[in-house]
Amino acid sequence: MFDEVLPPQGKFYGKVFVFPVRVYYEDTDAGGIVYYANYLRFAERARTEYIRALGCNQQEALESEEKFGFAVRHIDVDYKAPAVLDDALAVTCEIREYAGATAVMFQQIWRGEKLLVEIEVKVAYLSLSRKRPVRLPQSLIEAVEKL
Repeated sequence: MFDEVLPPQGKFYGKVFVFPVRVYYEDTDAGGIVYYANYLRFAERARTEYIRALGCNQQEALESEEKFGFAVRHIDVDYKAPAVLDDALAVTCEIREYAGATAVMFQQIWRGEKLLVEIEVKVAYLSLSRKRPVRLPQSLIEAVEKL
């Protein structure tokens, strides 16, 4: 019945993936601006959709016998300007470097031509059942290299 209703999807512009986000009332603080931690939620959504757009199925990895997944190892955030209620944001994502079990992802959050936030995230790919890092999936590396 509601088959035509789809979640937001991003788009690649060269190597950069762009994911749309709308600011809702729940995202704002008492001052009417986006609460600082919610920018991290927006960035997480974009990273998830980026991995999906590269053709990697994170749900299958989680349901595999060993259970694989990503974990944030380190994050740097530079808040430049606030977003407010009803803003339409563009959250970018790209893998800038990778080696072994880790990848460094660079993200920006834009409102039109205004850069609001820059984020650099180092993620580790883990065997969740063993609680140990494992090599990034070859399919992910190949997808990134094709961009």
